[in-house]
Amino acid sequence: MSGPLSVELRSTSSMASSEADSANNINTPSSESGHIEGLVSLSGVPTTSGTAGTSGMDRQNSAGSHPGSPMSPLSPDPVHDLPPELLQAGWRKFWSRREGRPYYFNKVTNESLWETPTLALLHDPMTDPLGINTDDTNSAPVPGSQDKRLSRPSTEINPLASIMKRRASNELCVGSPLKKAQLNYKPFWNFDIPTNAVIKERAPLHLPPPHPEIESFRSALVLKLRQIYEELCHQRENIEAPIDSFNRWLLERKVVDKGKDPLLPSECSSELSQSLVHEIMNDIPVKLVKPKFSADARKQLFRYAEAAKKMIESRKASPEGRKVVKWNVEDTFKWLRKRHNASYDDYLERLTHLKRQCEPHLYDAAEDSVKGIVSKVYKISAENAQKIQEKTWELFKEQNIAEGSPLAEPTHPRLTYCYAVQLSIPSPRLPVIERVLENEVAQLRYKTDTMKMNQEHFWKMEQLYGLNCRDDPRFDNFLARVWCLLKRYQSYFGTNQNEGKGNQGALTPALMECLHRIFGVTFECFASPFNCYFRQYCSAFPDTDGFFGSRGPFLDFYPTSGSFEANPPFSDELMEAMVDHMESLLTETSEPLSFIVFIPDWRDPPTEALIRLESSKFMRKSFVCPPFEHEYRHGFQHLPVAKSEMSSKAVFGTLVVFLQNEAGFKRWTPTPEKIKELVMASKPKDPIATPSPPS
Repeated sequence: MSGPLSVELRSTSSMASSEADSANNINTPSSESGHIEGLVSLSGVPTTSGTAGTSGMDRQNSAGSHPGSPMSPLSPDPVHDLPPELLQAGWRKFWSRREGRPYYFNKVTNESLWETPTLALLHDPMTDPLGINTDDTNSAPVPGSQDKRLSRPSTEINPLASIMKRRASNELCVGSPLKKAQLNYKPFWNFDIPTNAVIKERAPLHLPPPHPEIESFRSALVLKLRQIYEELCHQRENIEAPIDSFNRWLLERKVVDKGKDPLLPSECSSELSQSLVHEIMNDIPVKLVKPKFSADARKQLFRYAEAAKKMIESRKASPEGRKVVKWNVEDTFKWLRKRHNASYDDYLERLTHLKRQCEPHLYDAAEDSVKGIVSKVYKISAENAQKIQEKTWELFKEQNIAEGSPLAEPTHPRLTYCYAVQLSIPSPRLPVIERVLENEVAQLRYKTDTMKMNQEHFWKMEQLYGLNCRDDPRFDNFLARVWCLLKRYQSYFGTNQNEGKGNQGALTPALMECLHRIFGVTFECFASPFNCYFRQYCSAFPDTDGFFGSRGPFLDFYPTSGSFEANPPFSDELMEAMVDHMESLLTETSEPLSFIVFIPDWRDPPTEALIRLESSKFMRKSFVCPPFEHEYRHGFQHLPVAKSEMSSKAVFGTLVVFLQNEAGFKRWTPTPEKIKELVMASKPKDPIATPSPPS
């Protein structure tokens, strides 16, 4: 981006009008890639000397600037609010958002100063480049000095102790991003691919934009809720909370949640999550894992029997249930005393029998307690969501931003290529985020909270932001929004090592390239700014992700044509809702529409989503990638991890299903030759030895 990184000094009302006009110009695919160029010149003031190019509308808007803005005390045309001698020499006055004060820029010499240029330094660089005639008192008057349009007095500014030259933002490492570095790696994305996804025009979402203070507050509440959930499992059921069960609960709840918070569920049709109840119950009275050796199997059988006996004696249970559990436990203890050298299979068979006999009665004894845990977690989540809303609008009102009402949907929406999510609520001023780039790791710090990501994904965020963000052409809010993005996903997945990793895995770049080349895929139905391959995708959080190209959650996305790839998080409820949504979309359009779905080949027992996919009337082709013969990208590829660990082999089979309507099948037919090429692209590649960045 050429020129200074600060914005021209002008009224906030004029700027808001300009940005609103540009944000509404989204009905063509060209607007997606060209919006930045249309917004760089915010004021519409030409760079030639004089004010002939300043329109009456600009002057009117500037005169009505907001009283709380830093520009309001200045004259109607602050860019040209200088003596004619300074204007003739090429000087203009601008406002620095970074420093919160005006500065002066010479469009001829590219020099910038904080202090008002003095007459002693003035000369005409075109006729006197060396400044020889600067002090000549007999020199001719400066052309244009009699022009009354240039004779408005300049606003007085307290002089500094000495004239300081402005420093570029990249010297301070705050504010706007560094200049584009030469990338010495092959990017794991391709943002040159345009979309073929067509949608109907839609109104901007009525959501508050992200703010570091709010995101930090939300993160603290989510972390506390996780801790409460773990403590309840330990205190009431004497078990550890099932691994990743809280993350799966968030996924399952968001399928039915109608609340305002993008992360915490607060308005669900039923406050009781049956999936979380079953997950906790499955670990009662003890968590079972597949043992490696016969000694481990014997120990696990003994632990289960002992825990079942202790639980049935300490809980309210029916006499019949108490009798059945005790009898089976005693019988197991007798068997263990007699069979010291039983085989591995014998121990597992006995454990299966004991679990089958005791489980219904243990479930009845623990059901009320477990449901109480799940209900309490939901109620606290709803209370936290309300606290976040209150704090958000308290902060926004301090900057004169009201919640208002949602914008109405277009009466006659036009078809257009899909575009990134837009928000109807303007963004407040965001605080400065400190940035340090060291050893290929970008560190972003807000107050005492530092978020990290590898440098290549930091540049990826910059590219996505430039391609999709409409309200910040000069990148003033870039670092703050990247910090909020990192914080949101950290809150979503948890702070424990590898927690939430499975929900963020992605297909390999080789497979994505193949999908685009032979099946015309240009869109990912489940992705994030960190792991997306295309610049157009759906993701979980429209408020933070929309600035980086997200089209919003897939269940709220309604394309009429296009070719899509879907690799959803492994939540049964989300995968079921995904299949229902796809079938609805395929039914409602006659335009070419295709979904290539990747889900785990879980058949013991088969998941409901798997059954629905294979029995769908739109299913054109399906095949299975065997375990250990294909791979996925690391779930946390944006974090500082070794390059050799970016991909890992899948330990389970992956079912690939083509859902297509007639027109989609005709355009993107899954022929045997194409399927063979797709399978070859999914094969694991030999890792390339590369040094790993420090953590």
